[in-house]
Amino acid sequence: MLLVSTNYAPEHTGIGPYATQIAEHWAARGHETHVLTGMPHYPSWRLDPAYQGAWRRTERRAGVLVHRRRHTVPPRQTAVRRALFEASVLAHGLLAPPRTGRLDAVLAQMPSLAGGLLGARLAARHRVPYIPVVQDLMGAAAAQSGIRGGARAAGLAERAEAYALRSAALVGVIHETFVDRVTALGVDRDRIRLVPNWSHVRGPLRPRAGTRARLGWPAGQTVVLHSGNMGLKQGLEVLVEAARRDPSVRFVLMGDGNQRAGLARLAAGVPNLDLLPPAATDDFPEVLAAADVLAVTQRASVLDMSVPSKLTSYFASGRPVVAAVSPGGGTAQEVRRSGAGLLVDPENPAELLAAVRRLAADTALADTLGAAGPRHVAAHLSRRAGLARIDALIDEALGGPGA
Repeated sequence: MLLVSTNYAPEHTGIGPYATQIAEHWAARGHETHVLTGMPHYPSWRLDPAYQGAWRRTERRAGVLVHRRRHTVPPRQTAVRRALFEASVLAHGLLAPPRTGRLDAVLAQMPSLAGGLLGARLAARHRVPYIPVVQDLMGAAAAQSGIRGGARAAGLAERAEAYALRSAALVGVIHETFVDRVTALGVDRDRIRLVPNWSHVRGPLRPRAGTRARLGWPAGQTVVLHSGNMGLKQGLEVLVEAARRDPSVRFVLMGDGNQRAGLARLAAGVPNLDLLPPAATDDFPEVLAAADVLAVTQRASVLDMSVPSKLTSYFASGRPVVAAVSPGGGTAQEVRRSGAGLLVDPENPAELLAAVRRLAADTALADTLGAAGPRHVAAHLSRRAGLARIDALIDEALGGPGA
């Protein structure tokens, strides 16, 4: 088996954890498993120091043979820089494909255009089924990104996506909101399968009070936490403005990304807003659970089809969610489906603050919403169920069970 994913462990946010858990699951089942991936760089968009100077590296992690290829790492996002990133991933993958021996199937994670194209080419070379899993679509993202040249990049990205998807045996999508978009790219609807992401982190194990004390969060103060990528799409300025409007509420932005420095400048003089580095993997569930409210935000212009990976982690934490997102998008649908949070309009700090204050004043409501998250994870988003759906997708592409 070969999995193609631009992101992989030790990256612990975004699509990296899903790629890692799929590959390690295959290896644990006794399959010879290979991964073609890049050098660790996400979400900081800085190359991991452990990989400085490396052009190609092969390493074994948890029974998986991981083939890494060097690529550009743009610290700031423009259409040109993103195109160079994708081109470097594609070129190095084509020039130095991994030595895998005979393959039975190739699975690729998108939105990486390079990953999709590489997966299609390698599957064709080995004459085996190719199965992309759509986590997001870069054409749509480029059109809404706000980065220079995004509209022009969107057309090129959509053509590349159409090529990669139309050559697939089956196409997996993580949310039903992608079905129409993938169909519009030329994929027959009967070749699309729903394979939702799962919660890739455990629930909290340690008491909240100890974690709050360690983080310096007073017991009586409401803490609103956003964890994850700090990019343009997230529109995190709304949290900075909300913090500015209510000094009694502590807002915490935890993570990294190409907008972190700009957010830090914007938050200068706002004492109740903290920017923290990403939590260690073992501490992450406890930090989420220590907050009072977990926030997910997006720009109003974003066509919200994907479901951010942070949301499944939020649900597992047992804390209520406030989602400032498009009401018709995938994130809003998932929050409604879970019953674990409140929805407000995107880029509206007044509405966001009103929701936070409502939860702070009504602890019974906060507890009810918080308890709904773990129940939703257990019923629909468990790792076991998610990996079983991936296995079924591969089995079907191969023509039957037992892959």
